[in-house]
Amino acid sequence: MKLPTRWKLACVVVFATACLFLIAGIFIIRSLDRQHLFQQNTVLETTVKFVEYNLSTLFASPDHLPSPSHLQTIAHELGTRASARVTLITSDGTVIADSAIQGDTPSSPENQANKPEVRHALSAGQGQDIRIDEITGDRTFYRAATTTSTGLHNPIVVRVGIATTQMDRDINRTKQTVVLTLGLVFLAVAAFNVWLVRSLTHPFSAVARAARRLASGNFAVLAKNAEHDDVGLLADTLNQIADRMQTQFAELSEDRAQLLAVLTSMIEGVMVLDRRGYVLQMNPALERIFGISRAEARGRPFAELFRNRQLSELVEETLRSRSHHEAELILPLTGRCLQIEASFAGGERDNEACVVLVCHDITELRRLETIRKDFVANVSHELRTPLTSIKGYVEALLDGAKDDPEMAANFLDIILKQSDRLNLIIGDLLELSHIESGRISFRQDPIDLRAVIDRALSTIKPLAEKKGHRLITFFEDTAPSITGDEDRLVQVMTNLLDNAVKYTPPGGTITVTARRASRSRTTDGPEGAIELSVSDTGIGIPEADRPRVFERFYRVDKARSRELGGTGLGLAIVKHIVEGHGGEVWVEANELKGSRFIVHLPIHGGHHGGPAR
Repeated sequence: MKLPTRWKLACVVVFATACLFLIAGIFIIRSLDRQHLFQQNTVLETTVKFVEYNLSTLFASPDHLPSPSHLQTIAHELGTRASARVTLITSDGTVIADSAIQGDTPSSPENQANKPEVRHALSAGQGQDIRIDEITGDRTFYRAATTTSTGLHNPIVVRVGIATTQMDRDINRTKQTVVLTLGLVFLAVAAFNVWLVRSLTHPFSAVARAARRLASGNFAVLAKNAEHDDVGLLADTLNQIADRMQTQFAELSEDRAQLLAVLTSMIEGVMVLDRRGYVLQMNPALERIFGISRAEARGRPFAELFRNRQLSELVEETLRSRSHHEAELILPLTGRCLQIEASFAGGERDNEACVVLVCHDITELRRLETIRKDFVANVSHELRTPLTSIKGYVEALLDGAKDDPEMAANFLDIILKQSDRLNLIIGDLLELSHIESGRISFRQDPIDLRAVIDRALSTIKPLAEKKGHRLITFFEDTAPSITGDEDRLVQVMTNLLDNAVKYTPPGGTITVTARRASRSRTTDGPEGAIELSVSDTGIGIPEADRPRVFERFYRVDKARSRELGGTGLGLAIVKHIVEGHGGEVWVEANELKGSRFIVHLPIHGGHHGGPAR
């Protein structure tokens, strides 16, 4: 567990204070012990001198030495007067008098020559020792000194002992008082130190909390300090850093949001690589193009994700040359055509933008170019065919065919038909151009679909009867009327029926149906859509050609189409008229089993049609 700095500092200060008080206490106690010992030593020294003085008269003459009983009595008297134990010992360690022993003569057989104080007194003139007394059992402080008198041949050791029990109790009480006092003072000083450390470190703690919040991204909470010291300067500096970081962070966030918005909304795919070829970033458009998610791609090698030799060579060449390169490639799985621009971004380290790839999906552009080329080729061919015929027959007339009335009439009839065909192509082209450009507006009148189909059938019926076709029409009871341009819808049904008649062998069946659509592909409104369909039992449309039948001049079988007539623009006109009404037209997949063209038109009100026919 990590402690805050103030508690660490408080612990250090308290520990240092405790050590100082402990040293002070030990010093005081030892001083008390030394003082006590010094006082005891002084008392004993005085007592020893007192005893020596009183004994000096007894040993003044060698002829009148006191008897042992007399010495014992004197020792008792001196011990009582000095409140101490008085012992007289000869130089060989024999006790000749002892105030602690009752009786006229000392009865202790123990030799005192080995006692420290006696040994030191015999060798140095005086000595002392503290130990437990053998007789009284008390802790006793002994002091011994040798006394030499004119009447003695050998010195006598005078030993005085004072029991230290009472004094030890007094000194212990004094020590306890000192320890208690030091303890109370230590607690007071420790509390003061803790308060002082806390008051000194509190500003640092506030700065630390502000720095922690700043690191977590909270720039609004600043460090407050009214002092003008170093801590106040640090807090002011931190506040300035927070303000600057907040401003820079806001700018970076805004720039990043704008960059992400741009990358996300771009229809071009963008991918960023570092100098190792690792993917750093990619936008949603590139995810859709290559079918790889950003989370899966980031941080992985480019060559591992996109196994395309041409693309890998483009990246390697850009990294090697540090210049701009372009390439166009076709994805093998989806068939998309991409134009890729690789630019060097200047990153020199890992995880820095080094190469930026921009992928333009030009699939639709290439398709439109193909359609344009086909359209130009088809228009040229369609216009050249009647013009060639007209020119050929005019040249034949000029070469002399005009002199033959029958041949001239035949040639002029062919020229007229080719002129009509040429005029029909130009008219359809102009009409299609007007529809596509939006210069033609469709009326929004109530329409009875039965009348639209009847008008179209009246136009196609002679052609159908000529080829022996059977025409069948069906109206649902619930088929409603719609709003739109009736003439344009008649043109739609006429073109569909005309194609059905042309590409259905003699004796076939052509069915026209009008009903409410069970499921609309063109509108999600509550009113749904009306479905018109034209079915035939003709040669059908191969699956490969079905998506392109509504293109201008597109023919499944070009030779047969020209043989049957037509400009190749009918279905393109049908598609634009239907889409102009908010609907959709398509052909079902029924290869080699006839064709079924379906038109969905949205319902915007109107009354129900008549009964089925």
